Amino acid sequence: MSETLTPQSTWPLVVSFGGGTNSAAMLIEMTRRKVVPDLITFADTGGELPETYAFVKEFSKWLVERGMPEVTWVRYEKETLEANCIRQTMLPSLAYGFKGCSQKYKIQPQEKYANNWLPAKTIWKAGGKVIKLIGYDAGEHHRAKIPQDAKYVYAYPLVEWGWGRKECVATVQSAGFIPAKSACFFCPASKKWEVLALAKSHPQLLERALEMERNAKCEVVKGLGRNWRWEDLVKADSMQMKLFDDLPDEVPCGCYDGEVTEEKP
Repeated sequence: MSETLTPQSTWPLVVSFGGGTNSAAMLIEMTRRKVVPDLITFADTGGELPETYAFVKEFSKWLVERGMPEVTWVRYEKETLEANCIRQTMLPSLAYGFKGCSQKYKIQPQEKYANNWLPAKTIWKAGGKVIKLIGYDAGEHHRAKIPQDAKYVYAYPLVEWGWGRKECVATVQSAGFIPAKSACFFCPASKKWEVLALAKSHPQLLERALEMERNAKCEVVKGLGRNWRWEDLVKADSMQMKLFDDLPDEVPCGCYDGEVTEEKP
């Protein structure tokens, strides 16, 4: 077990819970290893899928039943990411190749909460630090390089355990949950099949994403897909599916209830 995860540590232990498979797997394994964090935070951008919100609530109850703290929800107070994009006639910063939305709506709200959290304030005043656990898996080890600063020491249990995506999925399933990806429904990192899946499962959310795309002044990029528009993809898929509506009825094969009738010459 890593020194950063020993229950004897006097520094506060904080988990940054993203609401997805990796950080959930990390917390599940922590319950098994009897490592209880002092705080678990989930940053709500206001744009997560309904399934993610439901999972975070259900998972929080699961954790509490096992002696872990409940998940604390934090949020950027002024406006949601979606409202910000609409107001500024722009897309999420990731569409332009930046990660400002993650910094502003994920990282900053968690740091602001910690700045007013008594255990953190106390340890900082005493010259110590807060240990923050982040759920990057072994396949993302290149991201696990955030340097410690005056307030935090960052640790990556999944990397230390050698757990990849496969192990994380299996762990979440073993606890009775369905592995899922946590991301805004209008995330520019969405793959084309994910956009089409959103159109089928949550058409109202897709329409909101398309409205954001229509509203944005896209001078550098074409749309939410950066070099392609979500609306064009959805329309193309719809037109393709309509081709099947125009096909003639299938030609009967001559079979009935599993029997084949032999044609006479």
